[in-house]
Amino acid sequence: MMAIHPSAVIEDGAQIDPSASVGPFCVVGAQVVLGADVVLKSHVVISGQTIVGEGTVIFSFAVIGEIPQDLKFKGEASRLEIGKRNRIREHVTMNCGTEGGGGVTRVGDDNLFMAGCHIAHDAIIGNNVVVVNNAAVAGHCVIEDDVILGGLSGIHQWVRVGRGAIIGAVTMVTNDVIPYGLVQAPRGHLDGLNLVGLKRRGVSRGDITALRAAFQMLAQGEGTFHERAERLGAETSSEYVSEIVDFVLADTGRHFLTPK
Repeated sequence: MMAIHPSAVIEDGAQIDPSASVGPFCVVGAQVVLGADVVLKSHVVISGQTIVGEGTVIFSFAVIGEIPQDLKFKGEASRLEIGKRNRIREHVTMNCGTEGGGGVTRVGDDNLFMAGCHIAHDAIIGNNVVVVNNAAVAGHCVIEDDVILGGLSGIHQWVRVGRGAIIGAVTMVTNDVIPYGLVQAPRGHLDGLNLVGLKRRGVSRGDITALRAAFQMLAQGEGTFHERAERLGAETSSEYVSEIVDFVLADTGRHFLTPK
């Protein structure tokens, strides 16, 4: 039997799994779907076409599924999809998509969104991502799996952050970040590899050595950044290095943060 506090406002049409829990003074909109074992603490607002996956917990004063902070938005149908077992802490905001960005903001599984962070319209967030307090992800960004975004950091619109990268606190990121990259400083620059994260995930010493060599080649080799990446792709046998090469050579029209 679902546990809905008497003070909660549940609009007609909302779909709430019998195992879900809705706390005091929450507001759940008419097009919201709450999956199994979802927990809303007190004072949570969920609106729009928003799906919240199994086991996700949303803490007090979070606002989820509201319209985008985009002046071009004219009320078109769009949605927010949140996966399983996410932890969405106090005062987090996540917006639905826009027509110009594909109409959907998508959040994967097993992520932690700390207090006060923001996920903007049409962003795509992978799995096992940590977004630390008051970090902001702008519209149309792609944050791949296993990324850590430090506190008070900002990700500029349309930027991609590759798998396993780490962004230091109080860092502004305006260009794409390669997988496993380490970015820090107020105007972010690529400062190395996320070696701590690689070791925590059990990446072999051989692959870490290959990644280090690849980083040096990207930083100091001859030719343009893309030419170095192409040459690296032809020479490597490491799947991790190949992932970086594929990321760099993908045709997105954006520039990369390059090693200083």
